[in-house]
Amino acid sequence: MADVNVETAGAANPIESPESKVEPSLPKLSPAEHRMYNHMAENMDYFHNHFRSTWKVMYEACSKGKRPAGMSIKQFIGVCEQFCHHLTMHHTIEEMHIFPVLAVKMPAFKKELELLTQHKLIHQGLDKFEDYISKCKTGEKDLRLDELKELMDSFGDVLWTHLDDEVKQLGAENMRKFWSIDEMRRMPM
Repeated sequence: MADVNVETAGAANPIESPESKVEPSLPKLSPAEHRMYNHMAENMDYFHNHFRSTWKVMYEACSKGKRPAGMSIKQFIGVCEQFCHHLTMHHTIEEMHIFPVLAVKMPAFKKELELLTQHKLIHQGLDKFEDYISKCKTGEKDLRLDELKELMDSFGDVLWTHLDDEVKQLGAENMRKFWSIDEMRRMPM
């Protein structure tokens, strides 16, 4: 008579779905390997922290209805312009030089998938924000912080999600699933 495990006898065999697949565990990384696999995430987070910091200055001013102490309207508009310029330049560099390399092995960086779609959604709002700031700078419009906040709210959630998602994708534990240490040494960033 065959041995029967009473605990599993008659148990339903769960249908395997993509969500239930367990990825094979990878060996622990040495500190040097972790640094190599994580360097793109660290570099990206450095830039993203600048965007987060600038966003907080602008958004706090809009929420309070007054510019930061000691900052003129001209300076505040300059901060907003720089934010637009830097974010656009950052995304352009990513899309031209970084994402195509990563997309070879990483689905999240392929065209029309999550990270590039987030870029498009961000720039829908950022373009309106930049147009508004430009009109304020030329005097065509008066700067109204409540209007600026409304524009920021139109793309703020996707921007903050994107800043986190991108760094997570570039983190050591994810990068090692797709790239060798040697390949990481040759990355463009």
